Amino acid sequence: MKILILCTGNSCRSQMAEGFLKSFDSKLKVVSAGTKPGRKVHPKAIQVMQESGIGISKKHPKSINEFLDKSFDYVITVCGGAKETCPMFTGKVNHRLHIGFDDPAEATGTEEFILSEFRRIRDQIQRDFQQFYKKHISS
Repeated sequence: MKILILCTGNSCRSQMAEGFLKSFDSKLKVVSAGTKPGRKVHPKAIQVMQESGIGISKKHPKSINEFLDKSFDYVITVCGGAKETCPMFTGKVNHRLHIGFDDPAEATGTEEFILSEFRRIRDQIQRDFQQFYKKHISS
């Protein structure tokens, strides 16, 4: 089972979703990428995932261009921007899904509030990808 999780920057949501899916089932081949990848994984995404026992500090944003000729069972977009600009794949894609989330990197306010937004989105990603896993993969 090969899964690609696609976002715009590949620095927050898609990295968290990749981490959760891999934690649910180590046999899954999961990668994430961005349509306009950032320079690094967001430090607060790393922090809140570590709180959940999942390390993503060694990860780096990757470009969708690395994967356009690959085949996937699922390509899942996690932000509206990636859904709108999702490129055509020359490799076979069996299923395309959109499971969208707010971008915690856009949160403004106190450090405490921003961190709470990262945790809120992390928890939503965990919940929604657990549902995806149970419905489409483990059944």
